[in-house]
Amino acid sequence: MVAHLKGILPVLPTPFLAGGRIDEAGMKRLVMFALDRGVDGVVFPGFASEVETLDATERATLLKIVVDAVTGRVPVVAGASAADWHEVVEHGRAAFALGIRHLMVQPPKSVGTDAQALIEFLGRIVEELPEVEIILQNAPAPRGSDLSPEAIVEIVRALPQITYVKEETLPAGPAISHIISHAPSTLKGVIGGGGARYILDEYARGATAAMPALEIAEEHVAIDRALVAGRKAEARQIYVRTLPLLVLQAVYRMRLTKYVLARRGVIEGVSVRAPTPELDTAAIADIDVNLVELGLVAAEAA
Repeated sequence: MVAHLKGILPVLPTPFLAGGRIDEAGMKRLVMFALDRGVDGVVFPGFASEVETLDATERATLLKIVVDAVTGRVPVVAGASAADWHEVVEHGRAAFALGIRHLMVQPPKSVGTDAQALIEFLGRIVEELPEVEIILQNAPAPRGSDLSPEAIVEIVRALPQITYVKEETLPAGPAISHIISHAPSTLKGVIGGGGARYILDEYARGATAAMPALEIAEEHVAIDRALVAGRKAEARQIYVRTLPLLVLQAVYRMRLTKYVLARRGVIEGVSVRAPTPELDTAAIADIDVNLVELGLVAAEAA
């Protein structure tokens, strides 16, 4: 039986060595860091993994490292998005061969936003991959297609193998409410995105999981646990503490993620391949203040 997805499922970044090669040992340390902080699953590769900059060999190597390091303790979600459905199927088969049973797919923008066209595209994928569950990722423009919640509902009704939706259009809240209110029983849950910057609203509307970046995983786990237990005030207090860093993360993205993980001693290299704003001295100082306030680094080390 395929495990249900719930809680905090961070998208793992891709660590690179100084010369630009992937850091295989660093990838394993990232997984162990995530598990040690109580995450409920891991996602790789995704946008935050700089997936578009990885070649096929790098992608396969890193995904195997993730699966081997997890050793079945939590679910692994494999990103399988591609411009062509044949390529999505290839990614899916490679993941399935590693024991992965959840694939996250964002339909390419070339398919458009019409529900019937999307059903045709995704239908070919589920037909070829009958043993996996699909997470339909709905990312905002310009990277995503900004699908309407009505289209999402039509798609999941037509394709029961799509058992989750990762909803991260803006604003995500009303879309999450609509999807949950109108979706069939085959939809197991809606997952929040957006770096957990809207996690309180997402969970209040019925989201069962979130896929943030990795650098402050223990804080996100603490928010999830508090919300699930009904301790809303505690969850809000933690969330407010994390928000200044999450606002910076929205701008500097994986460059901030890697800087924080390096400061925390998890990885060594902080280089990125994807186009990302540079961290200047002022930005680094701001990040360091936030890390001290969160108790993640010592004041004298900042």
